[in-house]
Amino acid sequence: MTVTQEGARTYEVRTYGCQMNVHDSERLSGLLEDAGYVPVADGDTADVVVFNTCAVRENADNRLYGNLGHLRPAKVRNPGMQIAVGGCLAQKDQGEIVRKAPWVDVVFGTHNIGSLPVLLERARIEGEAQVELKESLETFPSTLPTRRESPYAAWVAISVGCNNTCTFCIVPSLRGKEKDRRPGDVLSEVRTLVEQGVLEVTLLGQNVNTYGVEFGDRLAFGKLLRACGDIDGLERVRFTSPHPAAFTDDVIAAMAETPNVMHQLHMPLQSGSDRVLRAMRRSYRAERYLGIIERVRAAMPDAAISTDIIVGFPGETEDDFQQTLEVVRQSRFANAFTFQYSIRPGTPAATMDDQVPKEVVQERYERLVALQEEISWEENKKQVGRTLEVLVAEGEGRKDEATSRLSGRAPDNRLVHFAVGDATPRPGDMVTTEVTYAAPHHLVADGPLLAVRRTRAGDAWEARQGRSAPQGAGVLLGMPAIGRPEPSTVVVDGCSAH
Repeated sequence: MTVTQEGARTYEVRTYGCQMNVHDSERLSGLLEDAGYVPVADGDTADVVVFNTCAVRENADNRLYGNLGHLRPAKVRNPGMQIAVGGCLAQKDQGEIVRKAPWVDVVFGTHNIGSLPVLLERARIEGEAQVELKESLETFPSTLPTRRESPYAAWVAISVGCNNTCTFCIVPSLRGKEKDRRPGDVLSEVRTLVEQGVLEVTLLGQNVNTYGVEFGDRLAFGKLLRACGDIDGLERVRFTSPHPAAFTDDVIAAMAETPNVMHQLHMPLQSGSDRVLRAMRRSYRAERYLGIIERVRAAMPDAAISTDIIVGFPGETEDDFQQTLEVVRQSRFANAFTFQYSIRPGTPAATMDDQVPKEVVQERYERLVALQEEISWEENKKQVGRTLEVLVAEGEGRKDEATSRLSGRAPDNRLVHFAVGDATPRPGDMVTTEVTYAAPHHLVADGPLLAVRRTRAGDAWEARQGRSAPQGAGVLLGMPAIGRPEPSTVVVDGCSAH
């Protein structure tokens, strides 16, 4: 449909969950803009509101239906407004969403996000809700139009779906079996992004290091990392999230030997107890996990390693929990995304005996967070006095206005708040600075900047300032922090499937 800018309908995409959902939302925004919609201005109610949902989080359905309820009065006032629900919860609940919230116009799933504009138009013409969910992937999301929030950092999906059967996770049934893109397609997208000014890419997959299983090359992921090293202008490469069972030494070698692959690894642990790992159907044990950490640190002594941990999985005993604490002590994680187990309907774990009482889970959770906080602080203190090149970010620092600092990410992905003095670096530029202070979750560099390197990414950010500001929180560069995620439209972390 062709619509003038003045008469265009506005849209807003609200995203919940993992990086894959954030990436899908960039595609949804691109599809809507390709169809003539424009982003809604801050403070206004959009003509089309799209919820891109997550089924992994605790009370995800209550959160969705609560937000849908809040929109109902706006829909009554403006009958032309449309509400669409997609993502993992839509794939799981299907027609139940329209039954519970009959003012929803469109429900679509994880396999057919490209159908959204057509479904919206069909719902408008026919005057009734459109529910369309597919059982397998129609189009790989990366072939769809996109509206990237960041001009300097980008997600690149190399695979979708998951072949594992973790008992706590519903993602495989919602995202389907793993589907891999061809390496040439991935590298072509990365090159295009670099031409547009992007300096950093994060390769995404539900189990990113099993990449190649579909076309029969178990070394494909390491080869892909090395190939990214040959792309001129690409300064930083990250990936998330690998699975410990499939993590091989060729990937460690590729990380250590490819200059633009960052020495940063997010490696989900979930539990340090072999008995619990077995109950989770996690096909590795604590010894293997610690062996990977040891080999990564031998090859890259400066590597920052983060993780995911579930506390209170059904049947977890105090002894099991102590084993998790011991793995945490030995691993010396830079940070950890820890959360309390809660029943996810539709997963095998939901019907397991020996569900751990809530008060026990809470007490263990607090002990784990306290231990990891202590370790994170100790590890960050080791950074004081180091000189770091920081990629200036947009929207990462909550106290920057009060302190006159800017924020960005070090090569190992640590968050750095730095003083700028008279310099005026832009998001996407690189600054060199010395760390003067460490906190558990960030570093501070309050000395004078040692260098400011203006980049093509900074140029791209500056060029964007002539257009309307992007909606929402944008795409953050960060990995998970300790504890539960704070309430936010966008939660950027690895989903618990990994």
